[in-house]
Amino acid sequence: MAMGHLIDGKIVDRANDGGIDVLDPSTGDGFARLPRGTKADVDAAVAAARKAFEGEWGAKSALERGRILIRLSALVMDNFDELVSLESRDTGKPLKQARADITAAARYFEYYGTAADKLHGETIPYTPGMTVMALRVPHGVTGHIIPWNYPAQIYGRSIGGALAAGNACVVKPAEDACLTPLRMSELALEAGLPAGALNIVCGLGMEAGAALASHPGINHISFTGSPQTGTSVAQAAAVNHVPVTLELGGKSPQVIFADADLDEALPVVVNAIVQNAGQTCAAGSRVLIEKSIYDDVVARLAERFASLKTGDGAKDLDCGPIISAKQLARVNSLVDAALADGARVVARAQLDEQAPSGGFYYPPMLLDGAAPESRLAQDEVFGPVLAAFPFEDEADAIRLANATPYGLTAAVWTRDGGRQMRCANAIESGQVFINNYGAGGGIELPFGGMKRSGYGREKAFEGMISFTTIKTVVLKHG
Repeated sequence: MAMGHLIDGKIVDRANDGGIDVLDPSTGDGFARLPRGTKADVDAAVAAARKAFEGEWGAKSALERGRILIRLSALVMDNFDELVSLESRDTGKPLKQARADITAAARYFEYYGTAADKLHGETIPYTPGMTVMALRVPHGVTGHIIPWNYPAQIYGRSIGGALAAGNACVVKPAEDACLTPLRMSELALEAGLPAGALNIVCGLGMEAGAALASHPGINHISFTGSPQTGTSVAQAAAVNHVPVTLELGGKSPQVIFADADLDEALPVVVNAIVQNAGQTCAAGSRVLIEKSIYDDVVARLAERFASLKTGDGAKDLDCGPIISAKQLARVNSLVDAALADGARVVARAQLDEQAPSGGFYYPPMLLDGAAPESRLAQDEVFGPVLAAFPFEDEADAIRLANATPYGLTAAVWTRDGGRQMRCANAIESGQVFINNYGAGGGIELPFGGMKRSGYGREKAFEGMISFTTIKTVVLKHG
């Protein structure tokens, strides 16, 4: 596999010129080197995308675009083991999670490939002698800034919708984990994507990412990451009056009422924070428990946490490492501050005795005793840390669920049908799950946030629509 930018259908390898080391989070060892993209590289990628959009790629029909994406989906599955290995080593996630992520990436290409020729406009009744058409047309050249926690999945859902709609793409993957997007981009060329329709520029966020967000040749930007960086991206794009889709994280609650089926709920609650070592925007990082069952639920959760094991992603245990030493230090800092403020550790997972000493490990932890207004309750830890809080009644549960700046996902566990809908309507969240959570990746489910979790929607048909704009055509025919 070539380690370089992909610009205008060619691999540009500049890894020896101020490159970026790729580290295995399970060991801390470097195993590859990437080029450090510059503004000139972004300029070249945007120019290539514009040429493709105005040329060969833009001339293809929706059916042809869809068939290329379907071929790409098949190639991803044909190279499944290679991509799983890359994803696991690059991010540290257990193999079972990497398998799910590569499967999801292939499914995104399949979904958007089959949806490409179903993107319809509409006619509008107007006046006699005139026909008005509202056409769905691509933005043009779209920029995609991809995070490190789910590089394969988010790459698939972002460029899949954009390419299906007819845009040409420039992608800046995260410097901490970008090997699967690079490899899948090579497969996209093999699937028949014309040169320039998809371009990848590696590099640092403050350099290549900033150059892409502020580029005057970009017509739409999709960003997934922190609220702070999302603000910077939106401000940079605003100078050029460019629309932005922002997915900025969450502090998602799992609300458990006394009538819930705990045997069904508790394994899901644990998985929702342990998955990907808690490095998930939709991680269920708060569990809100009705006071009458609080002690029992916390005790049962503690048993589950104590039985978990953390270690090398290749060993396929319950939890892998944190992505980097920097992120590990941040998780430690937030938990230390919570403990100093009165929170207590209820249970902690085990660290595998064979885990490499240089890895960035943080065994999953269950905490309680924190105040609802504390940083632990309000800030996105982005690690496998679950905080438990009691509530008095339904109104109190809704108040606590909404008592953070975020609103990305939430779950409600109750058998009461009326309560299910009252909570679903009252909780301020882009997705609300009733007696389930996450829905297995949810390729078909619109995904995005409220409040500080961002705006716009990804996934599903809505995710493809977001990569289009409306062109109104008014035809006078007498």
